Amino acid sequence: MAHAPPPPKDRARVPTRVPNRASRRCPSGSLSVASGASREVASLVAGGNGRTAYVVGTFDTKGAELRYAAELVAATGTPVLTVDVSTGGHGGTNAGADTSPGASPGADVTAAEVAASHPDGADAVFTGDRGTSVSAMAVAFERFLAGRGDVAGVLGLGGSGGTAIIAPALRALPVGVPKLLVSTVAAGDVGPYVGVSDLAMMHSVTDVAGLNRISRKVIGNAAHALAGMVAHPVPDAEDRPAVALTMFGVTTPCVTAVAERLAADHDPLVFHAVGTGGRAMEALTGDGLINAVLDITTTEICDLIAGGVFSAGPDRLDVFARVDVPYVGSCGALDMVNFGARDTVPERYADRLFYEHNAQVTLMRTTPGECREIAEFIAAKLNAMKGPVRFLLPEGGVSALDAPGLPFWDPEADRVLFETLEARVEQTADRRLVRSPHNINDPEFAAALVAAFQEVSR
Repeated sequence: MAHAPPPPKDRARVPTRVPNRASRRCPSGSLSVASGASREVASLVAGGNGRTAYVVGTFDTKGAELRYAAELVAATGTPVLTVDVSTGGHGGTNAGADTSPGASPGADVTAAEVAASHPDGADAVFTGDRGTSVSAMAVAFERFLAGRGDVAGVLGLGGSGGTAIIAPALRALPVGVPKLLVSTVAAGDVGPYVGVSDLAMMHSVTDVAGLNRISRKVIGNAAHALAGMVAHPVPDAEDRPAVALTMFGVTTPCVTAVAERLAADHDPLVFHAVGTGGRAMEALTGDGLINAVLDITTTEICDLIAGGVFSAGPDRLDVFARVDVPYVGSCGALDMVNFGARDTVPERYADRLFYEHNAQVTLMRTTPGECREIAEFIAAKLNAMKGPVRFLLPEGGVSALDAPGLPFWDPEADRVLFETLEARVEQTADRRLVRSPHNINDPEFAAALVAAFQEVSR
């Protein structure tokens, strides 16, 4: 890639750590590398208790933009540390500057220092091959950031390569630590970059390739957003036990009623069961941040079995085999598989029963055969759970669409679902199935869920 010619020798380099009163009060700390995996850091929910705002990117190609962002953050009185995650040599800011791999003109932390955090050392990063270097630098930066004790928030700038380097480290930071990534790819599918974290991505509109009337605005807004989040952290939550609930539009009345009944003594955390919701709930449970689970809406398993768009993957429910927490589950929305607009439904399903939830969401009714597969999947996972389990079967229908006179009412499919669960689940005193004559959204069913929760939480 071509680089701009270096400035005249007598031109002063723009400082990246801009002097301010706050930085004198709050030094950024040492440059020690990580001693353990970032998962150790991600086991806590944080509210921005560090001291320093980090501005991160590839200084070999985006130095001016990164320095501009750092100056704006520092001008608010926030201590700033710039970090270079470049993967090759570059021309520097002065004639005769170091062009060796890892040299970082204009950055407080050099790419070489970051690369040293890689388990196999810096040589594993600076390989000369772009693909392997980008992947290795992502590992190194994640470990580097995990070892820092002063992170108040992070702003990253990047194209596709920089985004691939920066996103994993930001994704691994605790929920609540401000994390913002200005990226050229943020207008597309950002799921692989965000995962189940609270990483915010902002589309750069233009390429991150020089300061112009567009990039100054976008990067400036991002810098001020980070500064605001760092300056005004949200207080930590109260100490009520956290209870996770899974919800879909067609199970909202049930989940809302249950959450309201529990709110006096618990902190209800509701997760939208669209794939990322189930994964986020289970990730937080695995990190010890969830005290109990009301997995009312297990619909993501339908999409796994039938190829819908909201699958949480084959690992759904596995965390409960590793973590001993009370688990109350149900069959919420197991009557449907989710697709996008009607014309996105696979041709093999052309003769199936559909319901158009809206122009972008098409629901397909599960068949008795699919319900059998779904029940077998759930039963195997329930049998492996460590903690006390109650799983409720709503005979009056598993969603707002599964009731007499409504589009997805199919007593035969529901019968197969329930009977397969009863045949496959190994019931014990701590693991029980409970039938209810009500629809999942009836008040009586919400009351039954709360009663089951109270029973397993004793």
